[in-house]
Amino acid sequence: MKVGILGATGYTGQELIRILSNHPEAEIVYLGSSSSAGKGIRDIYPHLVNQSMILEDENVPDLDVLFMALPHGLASTKAAELLNRGIKVIDLGADFRLKDPGIYREWYGTEPADQKLLQKAVYGLPELYRNDIFGQDLVANPGCYPTASLLALVPLVRADLLLPDSIVIDAKSGVSGAGRGVSLTVHYSEVNENLKAYGVGQHRHTPEIEQQLSKAASRQITVSFTPHLVPMTRGILATIYAQVKPGVSEGALREMWREAYETEPFIHVLSEGIWPQTKYAYGSNHVFLQLKLDKRTGRVILVSALDNLVKGASGQAVQNMNILFELPETTGLEFNGLWP
Repeated sequence: MKVGILGATGYTGQELIRILSNHPEAEIVYLGSSSSAGKGIRDIYPHLVNQSMILEDENVPDLDVLFMALPHGLASTKAAELLNRGIKVIDLGADFRLKDPGIYREWYGTEPADQKLLQKAVYGLPELYRNDIFGQDLVANPGCYPTASLLALVPLVRADLLLPDSIVIDAKSGVSGAGRGVSLTVHYSEVNENLKAYGVGQHRHTPEIEQQLSKAASRQITVSFTPHLVPMTRGILATIYAQVKPGVSEGALREMWREAYETEPFIHVLSEGIWPQTKYAYGSNHVFLQLKLDKRTGRVILVSALDNLVKGASGQAVQNMNILFELPETTGLEFNGLWP
């Protein structure tokens, strides 16, 4: 497959290069960057020692698939022309995640994609929507926080085991989730030895989480979602609280996870008493889950951990590519996390 990456100099773009360079069925033939055209990718990221390509402008050549790792509002202006040329598109941004254009406009403050493209796009969370992704040519790669939250919640919501309006998501992310741009909020002196909530009550991943949970429940679901920034580079740890329905046991909750994920190569329900850590997933496409039912309060505590740049972005995008081209989903992704 001839593969291209538009937005190759961002964190998710370089992570795509790292992964695809070792993918046996993919050949990277195009790296696009409007700000760095003419430079060698290895001059920007010297760790990519086996990659000698020169960055090009945004004139995309003929490809089999293009990964778009761009800020929101840009992919939606380019996708139609690419699709008309027969190029499959996997968008790592937010432009095609939300089906309701009014909600997109409200939360992102820009005009949404064309309605035909919004309806054509499929939400690329393979473990939940694999059959929807197969055979398509426009994939909306999920956000990192939604991936961590939905993998924990959707099987339980589908099975009607939770009181849907009781869900509270408390999630923490490493600084790389903010991207490579220079900002005071991710300045070393501001982040180091610090922990802070941000986007409280207004984070843009909220409607994405609610959209998919509402689909799973066949009714509107509203959640409380608060993200936090922690002084580390990679990783997301989501701690989720929800009231269980009367008579629901911890065993029933765990069994529902087991049924959903027992054949999934990247989702790991840990043995009782072992709690997820971001380090388990560091640098990998794996997700780690654990739960505990607090009988005293009637609430279940769900914990998920993943790498925000891999399963939360680039690794999941490659997993989606594998589905589009009828390859085993693990192709090019069969590596464990780094430890310590």
